[in-house]
Amino acid sequence: MARKSEGLSKRHQKILDFLTKFQDENGYSPSIREIGESINVQSTSLVDYYLKQLEEMGYISREQHISRSICLLKPSEAVQSAVERISEGIRKAGAAVDELFSIPIMGRIVASEPLPMPTSDVGYFDSESSVEIARSLLPAREKPEDLFALEVRGDSMVDAMVNDGDIVIMKRAQQAQNGEMVAVWLDDKDETTLKYFYKESKGVRLQPANPNMGPIYVENPAKLRIMGKVVMVIRQVRSVAA
Repeated sequence: MARKSEGLSKRHQKILDFLTKFQDENGYSPSIREIGESINVQSTSLVDYYLKQLEEMGYISREQHISRSICLLKPSEAVQSAVERISEGIRKAGAAVDELFSIPIMGRIVASEPLPMPTSDVGYFDSESSVEIARSLLPAREKPEDLFALEVRGDSMVDAMVNDGDIVIMKRAQQAQNGEMVAVWLDDKDETTLKYFYKESKGVRLQPANPNMGPIYVENPAKLRIMGKVVMVIRQVRSVAA
């Protein structure tokens, strides 16, 4: 009998899937009649014909004239494909772990009415405070060495999905385009805040993302220093009271 070169047919596949499942559940191989029932074939000689083809293709072996002697030599194409998908997932997960890098947490940023940076915050984050991020989560153009993290305080940016206690990943920058979320320092007030940036004819508008709060207007742009742009938000999981 010639070896089939076109691979497994659907019926071959069903037989192998049944053999795999049956042996996993029972610890021994099924009978020819049980195999026939699984593929809706009543003729045992036809089932035997398919089994011989699987032998020739190297998927099974069996002892002639011995019942329930089928031995699986390699997985079916479906099982092999599943194994390959799992292996690929594990490989990608391992690669993702390898891509992790630490971003230093530099302090807090206020997302409410701008407030002076309290002296108690100095030293709140030690030199080893950081957050780990997978490189694949960030835009390809961002360089880890250009990034830093801040803990958010306040709720002026809630409609932008930035809540009190969240961590924002910032890219160091001194300029911004309209609509970008930035961390700014107000020199004349010695205050810091997190807002949307808009440059207008009369100065700069710092717009919150909270309908209950109004914008902050800075007439003299020289009194405002942009410290960085938000590139990512890490939401903090909050427990819900029963």
